[in-house]
Amino acid sequence: MVTEPPLSKLDLNLLVALDALLAERSVTRAAQRLRLSQPALSASLSRLRIHFGDPILARRGNEYDLTPLAVRLAEQTSTALEMARRIFDSQTEWDPRNSTREFAVFGSDYGFATIGRAVSRLATERAPSVKFRFLLHSPQFIESADERLRSVDALMIPHGFVSDLPHMTLAKDRWVVIAATSNDAIGDELTMSDIIHSPWVFTYQSRTAFTSASRQLQELGVEPHVDAVVESFLSLGTFVAGTRRLGMVQARLSDLVVGMGGVRVLEPPFEATPLTNALWWHPVHTHDPGHTWMRELFAEAAAS
Repeated sequence: MVTEPPLSKLDLNLLVALDALLAERSVTRAAQRLRLSQPALSASLSRLRIHFGDPILARRGNEYDLTPLAVRLAEQTSTALEMARRIFDSQTEWDPRNSTREFAVFGSDYGFATIGRAVSRLATERAPSVKFRFLLHSPQFIESADERLRSVDALMIPHGFVSDLPHMTLAKDRWVVIAATSNDAIGDELTMSDIIHSPWVFTYQSRTAFTSASRQLQELGVEPHVDAVVESFLSLGTFVAGTRRLGMVQARLSDLVVGMGGVRVLEPPFEATPLTNALWWHPVHTHDPGHTWMRELFAEAAAS
């Protein structure tokens, strides 16, 4: 029977060194990043090589490449390091007025431009030293959300993409269609014929990334001609303005999109299924008082 080495025999400082080495792929740059001497970091690399039985960094000419093991370790290391930081930052009581905590929230530009900006305003008023880092999600993030949310605070995304995780419903929204103001082929009322025969700009159009509205069109038997795909709701109007294209955005975002110029808003000619926005997190964060405060902030921002 093989027993695992006790944690007491492991130096957690090696995790910091490993993270820097994997990120920089250079002993010199990693030492500069950690403000250590090069010999000190070289000694850490030697210990890591002995522990893993792997060179970690393999020389290629004047550069270093990550070994296959190091590539696998890269994401795990940053996640483990972030978890360690959160553990040692934990407090019995948490006062937002005196905290310098940074919350990392993933989502789309739609979520950030609506609820996210309201959260940021509230946080600035109540916790001037607290920082929010709003990061764009990806299909890869959504597919492994249960694991990735261990090391970040939350994911803001509508229902239908993530399940089996703690969540809080934020606000409902509906879909509207945008068309160019110069598009005289489209009248004041959109028809199903317009939907079928117009070119489209879609967002997140892939097997695992899509909008509920585009999926609904397919369920209605409509296969729109899509000639552009962008992973941004805010930029959708720039791809529609001055063209014959149509696009779909959330009603809460439509004023911002129209404000960029060249597009107008129309109601869809079918009963578009509304979307219900939610905030998702990993169970390890549920009882964290700082995280609870953050969730209350999102709830208040959504209600406003």
